[in-house]
Amino acid sequence: MKPAILAAGAALAFSLGVPSAWAADLTMRISLQLPLKSHLGQNLALFKEEVETTSDGAIAVEIYDSAQLYKDKEVPQAVGSGSIEAGVASLTRYVGDIPAVDIFYQPFLLDSEEKVRAATAKGGPIRGPIDEAIKDTGATVLWWQAYGGAILLSNGGPLKTPADLEGKKVRVFGKTLGDFTEAAGGAPTMISGSEQYLAYQRGTVDVGMTGVSGVKSRSLWEVMDTITVTNHADIEFIVVVNTEWWEGLTDDQRAILTAAAEKADETVRAEMAAIEAEAYAAARENGMAIYEPTPEEMEAWRATAQPVHDEYLEKAGPLGKQLMEAAKAL
Repeated sequence: MKPAILAAGAALAFSLGVPSAWAADLTMRISLQLPLKSHLGQNLALFKEEVETTSDGAIAVEIYDSAQLYKDKEVPQAVGSGSIEAGVASLTRYVGDIPAVDIFYQPFLLDSEEKVRAATAKGGPIRGPIDEAIKDTGATVLWWQAYGGAILLSNGGPLKTPADLEGKKVRVFGKTLGDFTEAAGGAPTMISGSEQYLAYQRGTVDVGMTGVSGVKSRSLWEVMDTITVTNHADIEFIVVVNTEWWEGLTDDQRAILTAAAEKADETVRAEMAAIEAEAYAAARENGMAIYEPTPEEMEAWRATAQPVHDEYLEKAGPLGKQLMEAAKAL
């Protein structure tokens, strides 16, 4: 049995990592900044399997993980320009063109699983307008990938209140999260996800901000020792395809890709709670301390939110106001 299992594993690795265009009528390349072992990588693998099986191999999907081709911040331009067919990017990477997308990073606004599910529902009052706005960048949203709540990473103890963030350099991955950091007294530094590990290892920043699943996939316990569970924002990634490429497909090809994308979207959303639980367990097993702030401490964190909300409404225009009203109505 063991040789057969090893052979099957090798075949899967080969199919994920090596171009297979020679066997297909259509090839779709997808850039991913995370490792293939991450839950976003596994979600892409599910999509790949679904597409290639349903199309009988007529459509090949190639996954380039760990920022082999593009870093997270480069994906919107690469996909929008047609340099690559598809890519995975943090939603906040579109904030330069569409400031309103940072509705998901407004501190403590979408603070329950029920609210997040409603906000990310396809065609809903929040996700729907965002998907539509992204079309203006030359890209079409194929599906969303849940990444969980934002947490804080530190060394030498937890960050119990905003006072513990004062004067510290903080890795952030979006402007709004930078605003939240400043409101709490910290100094934000924008660092790509693929560069996090080295930033913590070298002391470029004192504090990290990420999703707990990233702690597991990137083995961040090797460079940070404490997680503070604030869940102050909802982290979302999106899989985008070049619109011109998408519109040039046949109806059958689009139907196959759309059906696989819907399955991938539903699967990662449904599995998010279990993914986070496994990541926390892995962090503990690898020596990390997990700290959950008391209700009083959480109130201190929440008190930093209002100035950030006000600035968002000022800068995100009519769409931002529309999305904030929709979020508050959830």
